[in-house]
Amino acid sequence: MPFEIGIKDLIDIVLVAAMLYYIYRLMKESRSLNVFIGIMVFILVWLFVSQIMEMRLLGSIMDKLVSVGVIGLIILFQEEIRKFLYSLGAHQRFRRISNIFSLVHHKEQEEDKETIMPIVMACMSMAKDKVGALIVIERGVSLDDIVDTGERIDAKIAQRLIENIFFKNSPLHDGAMVISKKRIKAAGCILPVSHDQDIPKELGLRHRAAMGISQSSDALAIVVSEETGRISMAIRGEFRLRLSAEELESLLAKEMQQP
Repeated sequence: MPFEIGIKDLIDIVLVAAMLYYIYRLMKESRSLNVFIGIMVFILVWLFVSQIMEMRLLGSIMDKLVSVGVIGLIILFQEEIRKFLYSLGAHQRFRRISNIFSLVHHKEQEEDKETIMPIVMACMSMAKDKVGALIVIERGVSLDDIVDTGERIDAKIAQRLIENIFFKNSPLHDGAMVISKKRIKAAGCILPVSHDQDIPKELGLRHRAAMGISQSSDALAIVVSEETGRISMAIRGEFRLRLSAEELESLLAKEMQQP
């Protein structure tokens, strides 16, 4: 009987290829590419031994290894799996669907402006004096675990308060400030640091921390460089560098309107 390929088979092949490509990219970004290649080689050998050569003893041993190995892979790559599920849920098309069930009011846009301007003014003032700062703005994904690593403040957003927190002699100036629901929730927080090798060498630990939180959540991370006084923002794992006051305000206004 000749082997027939139907439309469903083609769709199946395309979906599997897309899934493998996405996993490949994910492993490459997390510097686990060699592990991914090793897993793929093992799967190919397993299929060859059990399905093509039909070696029962070796095939049964490898079957047991696969069943146990799945649990091991979930434990080993829990951060990558979390990132995959987050990026799937945060995809723009899914977010547009969710917008059908939410109401957006002009009042919220005005409140966003009241939140944005103190942040922009504080960043410009700190950039002028070359005061290092790292400000994280929570959006859809909760940052409660990050807030718990710092000192809770729960205060109204104000330019002078932000500048005082990041003042060089302040005990909280080395950590990150977390803004949630239009309030300063905490300061001195510890962020996950990105190990992405594509980050320019001249960018320091604050930038790597900003990249790390933007990769593991949908948060916005603003960095004021202590060395150069330049302002940057990390959004969805990408940097916007050397921002002016107008560019920073525009980016914040655009990104904070998104769910």
